[in-house]
Amino acid sequence: MRNFSVFDIIGPIMIGPSSSHTAGAARLAKVAAAIAGKQIKRVEFLLHGSFSETYKGHGTDKALAAGILNMEPWDEDLKNSFEIAAKKGIEIIFTPADLGDVHPNTVKFIITKDDGSISMVTGSSIGGGNILIFDIDGQAVEFTGERPTLLTRHRDLPGVISKISSILYEENINIANMRVYRNEKGKMATMALETDSIITEEAMSRIKDIGEIDNVKFINPIVEEVI
Repeated sequence: MRNFSVFDIIGPIMIGPSSSHTAGAARLAKVAAAIAGKQIKRVEFLLHGSFSETYKGHGTDKALAAGILNMEPWDEDLKNSFEIAAKKGIEIIFTPADLGDVHPNTVKFIITKDDGSISMVTGSSIGGGNILIFDIDGQAVEFTGERPTLLTRHRDLPGVISKISSILYEENINIANMRVYRNEKGKMATMALETDSIITEEAMSRIKDIGEIDNVKFINPIVEEVI
């Protein structure tokens, strides 16, 4: 049986009328921005289903822009996110789209950075402010952002995952959940690894130094503000 938290029962602290359309949207965008990295220049939001139909009325558009700016769902500046993004030189575009057989509150982020590189992240707001990220740059993944999450892009070779888990063990960091995804044996693989505690800078530095690692990101969980 699933264990329910207070967050599940009373809902998130947020600005806006809908947990799915504002809190969940802000969370999705914040995680997408973290995956993309810094120096974001342009973001196109492909809005699916209910998001595409009601994004202006429910404030989903402002929440998505706020998340890209690293704002929390309860941030009082969420309503000014368009203006803040413009001041930072970030172009924001909203495009209704059919993303296929996915949750009705789904958005695909096409994020262009200053160096011209593009990062694509797709996820859904699944209710109560909860989210699910299920695609990064065309690679299927699955994580919720509820726990500290390590994302790696690495060569699909024997021993790579053992090297990562050994570093976490030595840093006394417990693995809560781990999934590895690949499109072809022996090529590149993506891992989403959730932990029970924050991954230390020392652990991150050591993981980045693993020769088979192509790219590594760390996503901090989004925790409700205590008031």
